[in-house]
Amino acid sequence: MAEYVHEAVFEFPYDDERIATIVAEAVRPEVGDIEGDRTRATLRRHGDTVTVIVRARDLTALRAGVNTWGSLVSVAERIARG
Repeated sequence: MAEYVHEAVFEFPYDDERIATIVAEAVRPEVGDIEGDRTRATLRRHGDTVTVIVRARDLTALRAGVNTWGSLVSVAERIARG
């Protein structure tokens, strides 16, 4: 099977580390849980920034992964900001 040759990296900076922590912990359970055989995601938090890396075997899978993770982070942001 093909390697994960496509990659998108998203950095989400926040006003403070508390919000970044809430967002990261809210979406962390999805890492490994929503991936298929064509995509993989990595999540990191460093200080006030959350980084999501989506890797995919093809561009269609990359687009789907980007849309999914963008939505997950967006919802988590709304919850974190109350």
